[in-house]
Amino acid sequence: CIQIMKFSIATVLLLTLSTASAFSPIGSIGAPVRTPTTLNDNMNPFGTKSMEYTGGTDPNNANNKKGNLDSRLAAADTERRKAQEAAEQRERAAEIKREELLAKIKFMEDMPEDKAAGSVDEFMFKEGVNDQLTKLDHDLVGLVPVKKRVKEIAALLVLDKMRRKLGFETGVPSLHMSFTGAPGTGKTTVAVRMGQILAKMGYARSGHVVIATRDDLVGQYVGHTAPKTKEMIKKAFGGVLLVDEAYYLYNAANDRDYGQESIEILLNVMENNKDDLVVAVAGYKDRMEKFFSYIPGMSSRIGNHIDFPNYSSNELVGIAEVMARDLEYEINEEAYGVFQQYIDERMKLPYFSNARTVRNAMDRARMNSAIRTFDRFAMQGENGGCCTVDDLKRIGPEDFQVLLDDITAADAGQKIFS
Repeated sequence: CIQIMKFSIATVLLLTLSTASAFSPIGSIGAPVRTPTTLNDNMNPFGTKSMEYTGGTDPNNANNKKGNLDSRLAAADTERRKAQEAAEQRERAAEIKREELLAKIKFMEDMPEDKAAGSVDEFMFKEGVNDQLTKLDHDLVGLVPVKKRVKEIAALLVLDKMRRKLGFETGVPSLHMSFTGAPGTGKTTVAVRMGQILAKMGYARSGHVVIATRDDLVGQYVGHTAPKTKEMIKKAFGGVLLVDEAYYLYNAANDRDYGQESIEILLNVMENNKDDLVVAVAGYKDRMEKFFSYIPGMSSRIGNHIDFPNYSSNELVGIAEVMARDLEYEINEEAYGVFQQYIDERMKLPYFSNARTVRNAMDRARMNSAIRTFDRFAMQGENGGCCTVDDLKRIGPEDFQVLLDDITAADAGQKIFS
């Protein structure tokens, strides 16, 4: 047994030595040789160099290139130079402003106390303001409080220009306006006259009037309102933007209504562009007051609130006389008497619109006169079919009587009159 055990141990040792020699390098004398390891020849069991750099797609590699670094440095230098130039321009502008202020102070100190600034009448006629006020009196019957307010604004502009001529400090007054009143009370006419006065005095480039409603300012979907509002403002620059029935811009029942965006744009323009645009809002007085309660920023930016009262029946007859004069018609006293009766009755009915109702009545009276004249001379052959100039210019009581009969008929309550 001892001999068998010794034999087994010897066999195991022999096998172990044989396996080790099979995986070892062979030296010159047949003995295993240990090969030194180097960094450049680091072989792993899988046959590759595990530490060898094979490249890659690191996004930061581009930042390490010399060309990219140079371009970034050049861009930074450009930005620094622009900032320096902007600072120098601001400093120069401030210096010019100081020089102008010093020159102005010296001019005011050297000015004689009795220096003539010119008469108010001279400025009124020279600038054409007086002509516009005369046209306002000529075109509008009544409305004494409105005309008074317009003349007060004109007086401010004239005196401000006289002060500017002498070198006094001046500032653009708040010229935004609110016109409240029923339809047909002359709001648009006053807006046109104010635009022309502002242009004459140099407070507006052209003085034209652009009339806008909610449909012109508010879009139908997201992103549509701002372009529409800005387009109308762009058209009105240099003149007056009259927003008729402005309270329809705001819908208190819907906080997602697009009209709010239009209002915000208008408020911004009224504050930042008041030297190149006058905004006038118009509508019924009670609704405008409610609108201002919802949008206090609008009311605070408006310096001129003008209320347009309803016309009396006598004033409406006077408006008819102005229309007849402008259209070169002749209306006798008897005809005006019938028209007065028509106006008194029409004012009791719904949808009365002051001067607009008078204009519609005059149009119908002209049509009645034309039908009557055509029937006499064309259909009946009166006077051989030849009419006179007086026949073409005349509007008689019978032409207004047709209107009066319509609104006093038994079924008048079931009709709608213009």
